[in-house]
Amino acid sequence: MENLIKNQTLFAKNQWEQKKKDNADQKKHALVYCENQFGLPDGKTAAALVRHSEIYSIVGVIDSSLAGKDAGEELGEEKSGIPIFADLDDALKSLAYTPSCYIYGKAPLETFICIKERLLIFEAMKKGMDIISGLHEFFTQDPEFSHIAALNGVHIKDIRKPPLLKDLHLYTGQISQVNVPVIAVLGTDCACGKMTTAVELNNTLNKLGIKSVLVATGQTSLMQGAKYGVSTDALISQFLVGQIEHSVVQAFKNENPDIILVEGQSAISHPAFLSSIGILKGSMPDGVILQHPPARKFRCDFPGLTMPTPESEIKLIETISKAKVIAITLSHEGLNEQEVLKVIEDYELRLQLIFPVPVDS
Repeated sequence: MENLIKNQTLFAKNQWEQKKKDNADQKKHALVYCENQFGLPDGKTAAALVRHSEIYSIVGVIDSSLAGKDAGEELGEEKSGIPIFADLDDALKSLAYTPSCYIYGKAPLETFICIKERLLIFEAMKKGMDIISGLHEFFTQDPEFSHIAALNGVHIKDIRKPPLLKDLHLYTGQISQVNVPVIAVLGTDCACGKMTTAVELNNTLNKLGIKSVLVATGQTSLMQGAKYGVSTDALISQFLVGQIEHSVVQAFKNENPDIILVEGQSAISHPAFLSSIGILKGSMPDGVILQHPPARKFRCDFPGLTMPTPESEIKLIETISKAKVIAITLSHEGLNEQEVLKVIEDYELRLQLIFPVPVDS
């Protein structure tokens, strides 16, 4: 029996590696713009795409403050072979060809980009590159963007743009038909590693032969290639719960998975954002993994708001939902290896929960 399990695991791993190889041959080459933010919270989209994408092959990151360095190493990981360039001209000169896509890889709190960045995107279009954006500012609705795109025969894709009203769904109760485990990956703040944990867990489960499907709830995971989901913070609130329910139900019906993972957004306790509550209500998870950055004192982009404790977030989650928090994953931002291990030991004693190996967000 032990040999049979080993052989099945090896077979699943080989299948997964072959699938990755096949997908790599079909990916579009892309540059990711992340000026002055790569490796920081507002550069999370660029960081995520460097780590994983089923749609794009990232051939470079643009951030003049880190020019000449390796993107993987700047994330505190192994060398990725993805160079960081000073600007678009530097990238095209070094690569000696023009990649298919130019991705706006920042996730700023502000709604609109500045004039300088508009001009940089215009320049990319003039060089024949399609534009991929995850912003709330929809370039496809901007006449100047549309005009330049048409002149240069390129396309613009607004990842965050919600479905048409006719394609949105209200809550129906069909979530009760899902009879495989649904696990939501929630957090104590924005940009603390929820998506990274969900993607890594999804990939690992599939690699082990456990069929897992990830339901995306943000623009970055959709850019990475998630088949199901929607950018929740761009939805009309009336459809938030129903759209999450619909995504989970469709993933269940179409994929016949062993498990469904649902990406969280922000935090239940965050006073500025609502998506997390809708995700929890719409997915009706059987369990929750809580992502937490222990060294963070104030909420990301909100320096006047102190961070909650894991205990307080767990209490909120388990009050709103029937699901229990089954594990905690940690972002080790601001901590060295010894400090991370000490935090794990402390939290294990306090919370009596599982702590997988932490991944930097």
